[in-house]
Amino acid sequence: MTDTLKIENLHVSVEGKEILRGVNLVIKRGETHALMGPNGSGKSTLGLVIMGHPKYHVTTGSMTLNGEDLLEKSADERARLGLFYAFQRPIAIPGVKLADFLRHAATNVRQPNRKEGEELMPMREFRKELKGKMEQLRMDPEFARRYVNDGFSGGEMKRAEILQLAMLQPKIAILDETDSGLDADAVRLASQSIAEIGREKMGLLIITHHDKLLEHNKPDYTHVMLGGRIVETGGIELANELHTQGYDRIRSAYPDADAENRQMAEKEEPATAGA
Repeated sequence: MTDTLKIENLHVSVEGKEILRGVNLVIKRGETHALMGPNGSGKSTLGLVIMGHPKYHVTTGSMTLNGEDLLEKSADERARLGLFYAFQRPIAIPGVKLADFLRHAATNVRQPNRKEGEELMPMREFRKELKGKMEQLRMDPEFARRYVNDGFSGGEMKRAEILQLAMLQPKIAILDETDSGLDADAVRLASQSIAEIGREKMGLLIITHHDKLLEHNKPDYTHVMLGGRIVETGGIELANELHTQGYDRIRSAYPDADAENRQMAEKEEPATAGA
C-alpha cells in the first residue's frame, strides 16, 4: 500500500475566526506537491494543522494517514506515524546538541512504541548513518556538535531542518517556506539537498512563494491557495505562471475567495505590527 495523507473538507478556526474553509488534498509517497498563494491565504496554517499544532481548532472535515485518523493524535504521535514538518522559523534549543536530538528523534520514528528512558538506537549505527547523510549534504561534521539552532544563521537553520529530514525519512514531509530568508545560492543548495536525500521515497508538500526551491524538486501537482481554500490545481506550468505573472489571474477568477483572503490579511496586520 502506498503511504497516503488524505484531507477532506477541512475547516479550521483560531480564536473563533475561520482560517481554512474546506480544504481537500491527497498526497502520496513519491509525489511532490507545491502549495502557493498570496500572504494570508492559509498555507502555513494548513501545514501546522496537519502536524497537530494545538492553537488551531478543526471544526469540520477529516485527515488520515493510511486510513488512520490524525485529528485525535498529538503532534508527537503524528511524527511517530511518519509526518515531518520543517518550520519556517525553527526555534533554538540551547544545551541540546543536534546529534543527540537527531538520535532521539530517529529512534522514536523507527520505534513508535518506545517510551522515554528506553534504549536508543546503537551509537555506532547512528554515527555511521549521520556521517553518511552529512557527507551527502556536504555538511561539516562539527555542525552536529552544535546546540540545536542556537546561534545559527538563517541558512544554517534550514540546513539543520534538511538534515533532520534526511535522518528521519518520513512518509510525508511538509516544508514551510524553506526558502524564506535565504539568498539565491542558498535556496538552490537547499533545493538540491532535498532532491538528493531521496524525495521519491516520501511525499513532499512544499509551501513556497518562489520557484527556486522547485528547481530540483519539480512538482507533480501545484496547488493555489486563496481565502483559506485550494482554488486551483495544475502541474509545474502553474508554478511557473505564478512566479512570472503573479496572482492577478487567480484573484480575478475567484473573486469571492480573493475578498476573503483580503479580509484575512487585514486581520493579520495589527498582530504583525505589534510583533
